[in-house]
Amino acid sequence: MIILKNDSEIELMRKAGRIVSETLLLLKEKTKPGITTAELDRIAEEFITKHGAKPSFKGLYGFPASLCISVNQQVIHGIPGALKLTEGDIISVDCGALINGYHGDAARTFAVGEVSSQAKKLIDVTEESFFKGIEKAIIGNRLTDISYEIQQHVESNGFSIVKDYVGHGIGRNLHEDPNVPNFGRPGRGPKLESGMVLAIEPMVNIGKYHVRTLNDQWTVVTADGSLSAHYENTVAILPNGPEILTLVK
Repeated sequence: MIILKNDSEIELMRKAGRIVSETLLLLKEKTKPGITTAELDRIAEEFITKHGAKPSFKGLYGFPASLCISVNQQVIHGIPGALKLTEGDIISVDCGALINGYHGDAARTFAVGEVSSQAKKLIDVTEESFFKGIEKAIIGNRLTDISYEIQQHVESNGFSIVKDYVGHGIGRNLHEDPNVPNFGRPGRGPKLESGMVLAIEPMVNIGKYHVRTLNDQWTVVTADGSLSAHYENTVAILPNGPEILTLVK
């Protein structure tokens, strides 16, 4: 069941979204060669809790950390640890915060120092595909109108869209209906209505779209070892168009 949010609930989600956005901006500054993914996780947890919120991911389904940090060929759900980042890595950082009973959820892929031109293009195209998608996130359109635009942009640039994992509704629960695929034919799925709030999150591989899960039962990697990028925002469908709740410049 899709749960529509009223104006007061959207306002509460703006607060959660701002904390997530500011956390990610801080992490972008801290992402440099030599820092460990565990240190980034600690920085995020301290920042989120300092602002009166709780990390959405910690303990969710048994996940052990506050962030999902996925490095290079890791797609999503990477567990922070002792790994030191090195020049030329790319890292996808997925962050959630819960405050006043509502969640915000967003992800960014950061370059660690100087990266290859191909890695930079991957990061850019992944972000661009999100914004192509939300051009269709307007009342009266169908859900897969968003999905189609994301896939078209990714594939027109020679990359692959991950199909095993999708976006989702969000609100009092981190994961709500509907599922939000990043691929598919347009004109399908539920009609977009005012008050829908969606976590739209393209996951893009340089190589093939196939993925597998490591023995830790969390970390998802590209099956062919190619680089992967992730870009996500929490988006409210409103009468004046989509509002990105997790994007503070």
